[in-house]
Amino acid sequence: MTALYTATLAVLSAAGLLTLLRLVRGPDALNRILALDVLLTMIIAGTAVGMALREDTTPLPVLVVLALLAFTGSITAAHLIEKRAGLR
Repeated sequence: MTALYTATLAVLSAAGLLTLLRLVRGPDALNRILALDVLLTMIIAGTAVGMALREDTTPLPVLVVLALLAFTGSITAAHLIEKRAGLR
């Protein structure tokens, strides 16, 4: 089972590096905001895999706070982009 956790963390790390690349090189603000949201989701997933690997649920409240932060950030970013584009 440890090999599965290791493979999952490796894939999440590779995806995180690609997301960081999109965050730095993104052509506009919307791409950067989306990359930041995806990166936060991958951090949550990596923490969950680490919790499963260690069989320890202590960081669970941190995951809940990060998930709420990601949700709030996505909604706020969508609202700001909508206002900037004059869609409202």
